[in-house]
Amino acid sequence: MSLKVSLIQMDVKYGKPDVNYRKVAELVAAAMTEHPDVLILPEMWNIGYALEQLEELADQNGEHTQSFLAALARKYQVNIIGGSVATSKNNFYYNTSYVFDREGKLQSEYDKVHLFGLMHEDQWVTAGTRRNCFKLDNIPAAGVICYDIRFPEWERTLMGEGAKILFVSAQWPRERIKQWQLLLQARAIENQVFVVAVNRVGKSPSGDVFNGHSLVIDPLGNIISNIPVAKEGAFTTKLDLTMLEKIRGEIPVFTDRRPELYD
Repeated sequence: MSLKVSLIQMDVKYGKPDVNYRKVAELVAAAMTEHPDVLILPEMWNIGYALEQLEELADQNGEHTQSFLAALARKYQVNIIGGSVATSKNNFYYNTSYVFDREGKLQSEYDKVHLFGLMHEDQWVTAGTRRNCFKLDNIPAAGVICYDIRFPEWERTLMGEGAKILFVSAQWPRERIKQWQLLLQARAIENQVFVVAVNRVGKSPSGDVFNGHSLVIDPLGNIISNIPVAKEGAFTTKLDLTMLEKIRGEIPVFTDRRPELYD
């Protein structure tokens, strides 16, 4: 069994949601020429990290984003991992991800659990409390956002529910991009899953440079797709899911765990 995934690597325009929604629509249309099964977007693609403008720009209850992504999913009959957007819910702000199936039905809503203090995210955004597990084309998967990948216990918790693919959306700066790759490879190996990780490109007003380096990694930690650095576009890769069960059968890490000793 195989699955084609398209990674949308884009330059997120700081504090300009209208520009970013148009760009996503353009890149999704471009991706569909490859007929992918799943699309994945980067983190905070609606406004970037314009945290001081959340009151003005955050998507109220995520309504605009949900309507926008659902329409794209229905139009192209494609599953969408909606990266994440800044949302406002019950007078609190969140870094929120939405997942839609081919019919445009919402399959998951996830608020980022681990907030990145170095970018002052924790001073503006409320941390989520729920897991992000879902099925696309009957394939169990899970999703996390950026800083989440530094917490292997979180990914192991999600993978313990049977996920075969870990989707990661990020705004990861160039200066720490080597860690990005190593962390993603580690998460793939230790959980015996495919990792599909998309990072933004471009530059923020604060001077942070984002060079993409989006990756697709197999359950052995091998990089099967290394997206061109700093290049905006839609990039498609095929996952051979048949290899996963073979790998898990040879080294049954989930069966051999000793959770009674870990707490």
